[in-house]
Amino acid sequence: MKVLALGGAGAMGRVAVRVATGLPGVQEIVVADRDAHAAARLAQELGASGVRMSAREVDVTDEAELDAALKEADIVLNTVGPYYRFGLGVLRAAIRTRTHYLDICDDWEPTLEMLDLDADARVAGVCAVIGMGASPGISNLLAARAVTRLDTVTDLYTAWPVDVPGAGADDTDLRGPDGRPIAAAVHWMQQIRGTIAVVSNGELVQRQPLRPVALTLPGGRKGTAYTVGHPEPVTLQRSYRPTGDAANLMVITPGTVAYLDVLRSDLDSGRLTNETAAADLAKPTMRRALRAAVRAVRFSAPGSLPPFFAAATGTRNGRPLTVLAHLVSTGGLMKNMSEATGIPAAAGLAQLLDGTVVQESTRRKRSSIPSASSPTWPSWPSQSGS
Repeated sequence: MKVLALGGAGAMGRVAVRVATGLPGVQEIVVADRDAHAAARLAQELGASGVRMSAREVDVTDEAELDAALKEADIVLNTVGPYYRFGLGVLRAAIRTRTHYLDICDDWEPTLEMLDLDADARVAGVCAVIGMGASPGISNLLAARAVTRLDTVTDLYTAWPVDVPGAGADDTDLRGPDGRPIAAAVHWMQQIRGTIAVVSNGELVQRQPLRPVALTLPGGRKGTAYTVGHPEPVTLQRSYRPTGDAANLMVITPGTVAYLDVLRSDLDSGRLTNETAAADLAKPTMRRALRAAVRAVRFSAPGSLPPFFAAATGTRNGRPLTVLAHLVSTGGLMKNMSEATGIPAAAGLAQLLDGTVVQESTRRKRSSIPSASSPTWPSWPSQSGS
């Protein structure tokens, strides 16, 4: 099959493309990017992979240009962010051109709109998988793993690490080669401002971000994590109908969440845009650092929480039960943000290629991926209950 890798020359896209060259069924990959030179370099680097490689300049905001590129492909792997700006338009184009679709969408706002395209995708015969990265993606699989132990689900949380051991934060550069903040950093600023989607008393609602959630988990693990805007509450609420609360959380140190809180205040007041806030995060200013130092005492530590996990509470056989699902061994997957997101995206692509995903609909990936179809997947998650 011919794969169009939109944003394929970017940090996460190039990881997915590299892994995709080793997938059975991939005959050709077109690295499509607004940076034509970067796309050409990557295509040349992977020229000896055994897969036909080529490069193409594509601006996803140019409808005619985007449609032309999509019409020549069987599947599009879309890693162009931030998704709150570009995700919905690319998915609509994929449905319009009858091109199967997979992305790593990590914004909750377009997720709601993209899921509403289910009927259109069915009519077009398009299979679209949205949010197949680390969070969402791996996080949804961990949540699915956790709820299998429960008869009823009350609370359901997913969490990812920022600057705790296992986060790989030191290996992640928030600026691109051009010096501008990467899309993931801009997305992050969008998801700590205003209000975000969470589940409260079983209903999808909007609340202020960076709210503390104190957790006591099996194995004596306990600590505090903080809410951030992400698609998991939207999709998991649809899948498992928790009757209590659900949110996506950051496992983060008090000093860092305090700095995010300073940025949140300045974003909400209009003193910063998502881009200027992301630039500030990449190179913190002394003034904001001092403001954060004052606020840090308000925030609690992550304690002994795992770096990347899902936790579900509910009942089994009429008795209360809390279930924790987390990765036993990441096999280097969490080394940095690009690897953690790009590798699962390629694993999702493998499912589209081998027919594991056959339903012609727009949906969030929710079921466990068989290890036989994704050799780069990390070890199966550990699961414990109390």
